[in-house]
Amino acid sequence: MRLALAPDETERAAIAKRLGLRSLPSLTADVTVKPWLDGAEVSGRFDAVVEYVCGVTLDPFEQAVSGEVFARVVPPGSENAPDPEVGEMELDLEADDPPDVLTSDAIDVTEYVVEHLSLELDPFPRKPGATFDYQPPQEEESPFAVLRKLQEPKG
Repeated sequence: MRLALAPDETERAAIAKRLGLRSLPSLTADVTVKPWLDGAEVSGRFDAVVEYVCGVTLDPFEQAVSGEVFARVVPPGSENAPDPEVGEMELDLEADDPPDVLTSDAIDVTEYVVEHLSLELDPFPRKPGATFDYQPPQEEESPFAVLRKLQEPKG
């Protein structure tokens, strides 16, 4: 099943609020859901324009963001679901992630798109051309340092 997602303005505003963005002017996704074992595989691509607030100047600015969507899901009680009883897990960075276990028979494809969008967001957005020019404050001289300078012989 192929899905073309394009949330309306109200839905984009709710997503922007949830992700801590100033706004989300556009978001489109082309997603395919196909059978995988006893569950499904969700894959596709999204394109968005996000409006950040610059961490340096506090000015709003827009930036294009795009990325891939990929997830595997299995129904509740599936024999392919990860075992929650296992206390330790061996991590293989090259292996695929274990499948998500659904809470019902429905797959919320939009949630996977929003999740993958959030992973592509810049945690410290900076408007193009904005520079951080920090000048530490000059330390005040203590009254004793001033007196010491007065006592030094001039020569």
